[in-house]
Amino acid sequence: MSRLPSQTTSYKFPLEKGRQSMLTLPDPDKPTLLCLSHLRWNFVYQRPQHLMSRFAKNFQVLFFEEPVPSEGKTTWLEVILTPEGVRLLIPHLLAQHIGKPKGTALLRGLLDRYLMIADANPILWYYTPMSLAYTSHINASMIIYDCMDELSAFAAAPPQLIDYERALFKKVDIVFTGGYSLYESKSRQHPHVYPIPSSVDIAHFGVARQANPQPPDQINLPGPKIGFYGVIDERIDLDLIRSIATVRPDWQVIMLGPVLKIDPQSLPRLPNIHYLGPKTYDALPMYLSGWDVAFMPFAINRSTQYISPTKTPEYLAGGRPVVSTAIRDVVRMYGKSELVLIAEDSKTFVAAIETALKMMQTPSVVSAKADQILYGMSWDKTWQKMNTLMEQKLQPNAAMTAVSRVVHDSAVIPLSV
Repeated sequence: MSRLPSQTTSYKFPLEKGRQSMLTLPDPDKPTLLCLSHLRWNFVYQRPQHLMSRFAKNFQVLFFEEPVPSEGKTTWLEVILTPEGVRLLIPHLLAQHIGKPKGTALLRGLLDRYLMIADANPILWYYTPMSLAYTSHINASMIIYDCMDELSAFAAAPPQLIDYERALFKKVDIVFTGGYSLYESKSRQHPHVYPIPSSVDIAHFGVARQANPQPPDQINLPGPKIGFYGVIDERIDLDLIRSIATVRPDWQVIMLGPVLKIDPQSLPRLPNIHYLGPKTYDALPMYLSGWDVAFMPFAINRSTQYISPTKTPEYLAGGRPVVSTAIRDVVRMYGKSELVLIAEDSKTFVAAIETALKMMQTPSVVSAKADQILYGMSWDKTWQKMNTLMEQKLQPNAAMTAVSRVVHDSAVIPLSV
C-alpha cells in the first residue's frame, strides 16, 4: 500500500527565477545511487521504498520513475524531495511519445542533463530491465539488479523485456532476488546472485495486536473478518474468493488494494465480499487489527511462480494467522509453522480458515508464536546485508568509491526539452 508523504518539496525544471539550484541537487558529501523503478514511490509502499529510504542515510538516492503524460506541450522533469531525503525524478512527456523511440530519447536526455548538473557518477539500481533502454550508456561505478518478480510473466508485460533482462545480466555486478524460487532461476544467468527475501517492519504492523479504533468503512462489518491487502490483479484467484464467500456467508471477506490489469466487472460480487479500495501503508495496521484471519488467495499460475509475498510476515507481525495457497516461497519459508496454513482448493481453504479462527481464541499465543517465526527479521538487517555485499564488491577498485559532486555555481542547465 502507499505511504503518502507528510511533506514534500517539488521543483520543476527549468527552475523558477530566484530558486536555489542546490535544493534539487545531490549532497556533495554522499555518493549517488540512481534507482530505476517501474513502481511509483507513492503507489505501493514496499521493498523499493523500505530499501531506498535506508540507503538515503549514506547515499544521495535518486528515484527515477516511469514517465507520466505532460499536461502542457513540453517535456520536463519534476523533482520531489521526500521527508526521507529521497529525490523523486518524474519525467513528464507528451502522451504520444510515451512508449515510443522518441520517448526513450527524451528520457535519456532528461536524465543525462540532471546527472550532468549534479556531476554524478552514480551506482545504478534497477528494478526493471526496461530502463536499460535509456541508461545503457551511463558510466556507472556499480550496477545492481534487485529482481523482485519475474516481470515477464505478468499480464501486459512488454515483449522486449526478456531481451532487456538478458542485456542487463551482461552488465550487472550484483543481482538480488526477492525470494528463493527466483534465486534458483536467476542464479543460472549470473555468477553473483544473492537471495534477499523482503523483510517486515515489526513495530509498524505490531500495532495491529492492540485494540484500535476501526476505520469507518470496516467498523460496521459483522461476523468473522477474513482480510487481504495488496494489488488485486491476475495473480488473485477470484474463483477461490467467490467460493469461500459462498460457502461461508457468515464470514466477511475484505479486500484492500487497487484493481489493476483485470476487468473490475470480473470481481466476484456477493453481500459478504467487500472491496474497500487502496489504503495507505500507515493505515494498514488499523485494518489488520479488525481482522480475525489474514488470507492470501493467490492463483497458482505463471505470474505467481516466483513471487515471495511480503505480506506474509506483515500479517504475522500483526498477530494474525495466515491462510495461503501453495505459493512456493510461502511453503518453503513458512509452511512448517503453525501459523501459516497452506490450502490447495476452496474446501481445504475454508477448513484452514476455520482452524485459524480457533487459533485466534487465544491471540496472545498466536502473537508469541509469530514472534518466534519473525525473530531477527527487519528491513534494517536486509538493507545492511545488501550494503555489505555492495561494499565488498566496491573495495577492490578504489576508483569506484569516488564521491559524487554537485555544481556549486548559480547556473542551471534547463532540463526541459
